[in-house]
Amino acid sequence: MNSWVQKRDLFVIVGVSGDLANRKLLPALYRLSHDVPSESRFRILGVSTDPACSDNTFREKSQKSVKELAGVDLDSAWLDETLFFQSIGQGGPEDYRALVQRVESLEKSESLTGNRVFYLALPPPVFPVAITRLGEAELNEGPGWTRLVIEKPFGRDAASAESLNKLVHQYFDEKQVFRIDHYLGKETVANLLVFRFANSLFEPLWNRDRVDSVEILVAESLGVEHRGRYYDRAGALRDMIQNHLTQLLTLTAMEPPSSFDADAIQHEKVKVLHSISPIGPGDVVFGQYARGEVDGKPVTGYRQEPDVAPDSRTETFVAMRLRINNWRWQGVPFYLRTGKRLADRVSRIVVNFRCPPVSLFQPFVFSALRPNTLEITIQPDEGFDLRFEVKSPGVPFRLVTQNLHFRYSEAFQKSPEAYETLLLDVLLGDTTQFVRDDWVEASWRLYTPILEVPPQVAPYPAGSWGPKEADRLTSLPELDSATAATP
Repeated sequence: MNSWVQKRDLFVIVGVSGDLANRKLLPALYRLSHDVPSESRFRILGVSTDPACSDNTFREKSQKSVKELAGVDLDSAWLDETLFFQSIGQGGPEDYRALVQRVESLEKSESLTGNRVFYLALPPPVFPVAITRLGEAELNEGPGWTRLVIEKPFGRDAASAESLNKLVHQYFDEKQVFRIDHYLGKETVANLLVFRFANSLFEPLWNRDRVDSVEILVAESLGVEHRGRYYDRAGALRDMIQNHLTQLLTLTAMEPPSSFDADAIQHEKVKVLHSISPIGPGDVVFGQYARGEVDGKPVTGYRQEPDVAPDSRTETFVAMRLRINNWRWQGVPFYLRTGKRLADRVSRIVVNFRCPPVSLFQPFVFSALRPNTLEITIQPDEGFDLRFEVKSPGVPFRLVTQNLHFRYSEAFQKSPEAYETLLLDVLLGDTTQFVRDDWVEASWRLYTPILEVPPQVAPYPAGSWGPKEADRLTSLPELDSATAATP
C-alpha cells in the first residue's frame, strides 16, 4: 500500500465534468485508492460550473461516464465515501469564495490533513482565469501544503508561455507547480535515465563517436476524432512536438545529472534545449492527411473532419531535423517525426550506431552493412530491442540481423497507467517527471520561429507514413558546425 493514500488529503479537480477527468483522472485515482480503508483514504472534490449538480448526482454521473469512457466500474461505496461536488457557477470571485468554504467544511467534517491538490482539467484558454481566481481566493496556500497541476499545452508560443508562467508565479511558488505531460508517466520513458546511467554498457557509446543519428517517432493511426475544433487551432507542432517529442529528446540527449534529484535532472534537460541550433526552413516538413485507408477501411481527409475548416492549412504531420551543438552530440542529427492517420500506432526512439569504418566482409556482403541499432519502444509494446549482425550457419558466407529484446509485459506484471504514476508523484511532491518553467519557455523559444513562418503543408494519404517530402530530411548530408549554427 502506498503511504500517501493513507493520508487524508484533498484532491480538487477543477473541470471535473470534462473528458479528461472521466477518462483518465477518476479511474487513476480509483485504482490508487480502492483497496484503502475509507478511514485512511483521501477525498476528491469535483468542481464545475453546473449549478444543478449535487454530491449524489455527481457520483451517479461519474459512475456512468467513467464506465462509458474508461471501461472502469467505480464501486458505489467508494463513490459515496470519496467523491464530493461543488459548483463554481459562472466562475466569479464569489463562486470561488464558496469553494473556499466547501474545502474548509470538507476538511473539518472528513478530518482531513489540510494538504490540497488543485488539478486544472480545463481547456488551456481558461487556465489564466482559474489560476487568478484560486490565487485571489487565497487557495494558493492552506493549513498543509498546496499543489497546482496544469495540463499541457502550456502556452501557444514563447510569449504566451512566459506570460502564463508569470501569472502562475504571482500566486504559486514554482515548487508548488506540476505541469503534467502524461508521456513522462510511461514506464519506458521513466526508465530512460536508469537505462542510460545504470548500465555501463551504453554510456560510453552514447555520443558522437559511436552514434550516427537518433530518430524519435510518435505515430498515431487515428485522426483528430472529436478534437477538431481544438486541433485546427493547434496543429501537430503545438500538440505533440513542443511537449511529448521534445521531452523524449531531452531525456535521450541530456548529460548525467549530479544526483537523482528532480532539480538536477531538470537542469540537464534544459541545457539540451539551450544547445540546439536555430531550426532552418530546410529542416522542417509539414503535412496534412487526405483521404486514404487505415486497416483496410476508407477514412476521410483532415479537411472533411467535424469542426475543421474546409480550407484548413493546419499541419497534422511534422518531420524535423535538429542539431545539438555540444561536446557529446556535435554532428549527430536528431530526427523528430509525428503525425495522425499514419500507417500504425507506435512511439519509439531509435539510436543508430555508426557502421565499422572498414568492412572486412565486403566480398561476402552485396549490400551496405547494416548498422547496429537500439530501439526503445514506448508504445504499444513497451521494451527495448538491440539489433546486431551475426553469421548465418553454413555456406555461402552470409550476415543476418538478429535481435536482443526486452519487454515489460514479459518481465513484470501489468504496469500502472501513466496518469496513475504521475498523480502519485503529485501527492508525494516528486517533480522529477514534470515540466519546469524554464524548460517550457526554452522549448517554445525553439519552435516559435517555425510557427511564425510555417512551411507549406504537403498532403499525404491516410494510412501512409507521411508526405514523401519528409524523407529528404534523412537523405541530406550533415552540415559542418559553422553552417549548422546558421538558421
